[in-house]
Amino acid sequence: MPIIYCCQLELHDSLYYATREIGRLYETEAVIHNYALCYALGLVDSEVYSTNVAEEHSYRYFCPEQVPKYEEHLTPLNQQGIYVTPARAVNHTAILNTWKYANNNYHVEMEKTQKNIPSFGRAKEIAPESIFEFFVISQKELKLPKWIRLGKWMSKAEVTVEQLPQPQTTEGVFTYKYPLNPLDVMFTNQVISYDVVNMPPVSLIQNIQMRGQYYQFKEMKELKIPLCMEYHFRS
Repeated sequence: MPIIYCCQLELHDSLYYATREIGRLYETEAVIHNYALCYALGLVDSEVYSTNVAEEHSYRYFCPEQVPKYEEHLTPLNQQGIYVTPARAVNHTAILNTWKYANNNYHVEMEKTQKNIPSFGRAKEIAPESIFEFFVISQKELKLPKWIRLGKWMSKAEVTVEQLPQPQTTEGVFTYKYPLNPLDVMFTNQVISYDVVNMPPVSLIQNIQMRGQYYQFKEMKELKIPLCMEYHFRS
């Protein structure tokens, strides 16, 4: 029987990543992708968790090329029986920041500008003290970090971990209110209905009704977590 951790994440800085771009507005959805959480928790290419990858795909602080290698990085987590769900916002506030920038070209021919309009943009970020919640499912006991960094600004966040009691295994139609990566559940469960959260690199789903096997807890009867979730990269 796997060990299931319920993790709460409290932001100590504003969190920004471009979930969607609407003209000059760069919006951060109040959902954290499970790929991002795997990297932030230090689960990728780790000797501690036995998730080392081949040298040509090694993941370090400095990466020589900005090309995602999710399949190479996350497949070792499947081999170790470690899975992280996306995080939903339990309590959050959004803030809107406006930024401006100038064109600093040197040694060019000076030309009269047609319009005196500054270049600007707006970033919708998640404010400090916002709280997110997600689950980590593992075949062995894990010691997760207390502090992590997330997003474009490497925002600081505090992680509180609670190990859930041993679940029971049940089968049938159930509702999962948290977000999920559809690629990770579609091969083991029949997804009946859901809402889409558009975000790269794989859009998530939430408010999901599905049929299949799931974990259920006596103390938390409303919480039902699908069985056999693991990282997939092709539908």
